[in-house]
Amino acid sequence: MIPMKLNEYQEAARSTAIYPEEDGLIYTVLGLNGEVGEIAEKVQKMLRDDKSLKDCQIELIHELGDVLWYVANLAHELGVNLETVAIGNISKLASRNKRDVLKGDGDNR
Repeated sequence: MIPMKLNEYQEAARSTAIYPEEDGLIYTVLGLNGEVGEIAEKVQKMLRDDKSLKDCQIELIHELGDVLWYVANLAHELGVNLETVAIGNISKLASRNKRDVLKGDGDNR
């Protein structure tokens, strides 16, 4: 498997994006919500049917790929690349970890 950087993935995902340009933000947010819901549904059925993670892992990975596609295109709609999003998130979490506030509620901790 060839390694891929986040921005390379985002560019590749953009090349397959077919949705109304004027509604891109709404389209990607609603699609992301739907795909996350599909993951939750598969996990729910995994529990209901007493299946192991190993039994469902491939399906979950495929759905996770769909989530990543929507995240990449949502980032595009927001005018930011995925590497910037990832760096910002890790920086935020490192700051919370340093201040011992990883646990808790609220965005501004």
